[in-house]
Amino acid sequence: QVQLVESGGGLVQTGGSLRLSCAASGRTFSSYAMGWFRQAPGQEREFVAGIRWSGGSTYYADSVKGRFTISRDNAKNTVYLQMNSLKPEDTAVYYCAASRLGGGIWYAQYDYWGQGTEVTVSS
Repeated sequence: QVQLVESGGGLVQTGGSLRLSCAASGRTFSSYAMGWFRQAPGQEREFVAGIRWSGGSTYYADSVKGRFTISRDNAKNTVYLQMNSLKPEDTAVYYCAASRLGGGIWYAQYDYWGQGTEVTVSS
């Protein structure tokens, strides 16, 4: 069992930056692939970024590529999402997720989810 707690959301102006954190419980954090998803009001939850268990492989949605960076610190049981050059369309609740089987871009590939942290980008 893994419990995930996101933090770092807030209100930021267009072009600004935020760094989201996801703290995980459990001694096997390093064996999980991790991902970030987001859900805007009235929209489906969508993939944002993913990282393999070792941190050596990352992948992104086209909409955030070049602006967002996912990373992890297995010693701290934490995964991060650095978000730069934020746009109003990035406004959403951001969710951290853990996958026992390598992760991916689909919601169903993840086994554990946090409660989310809200990001609002003002124009």
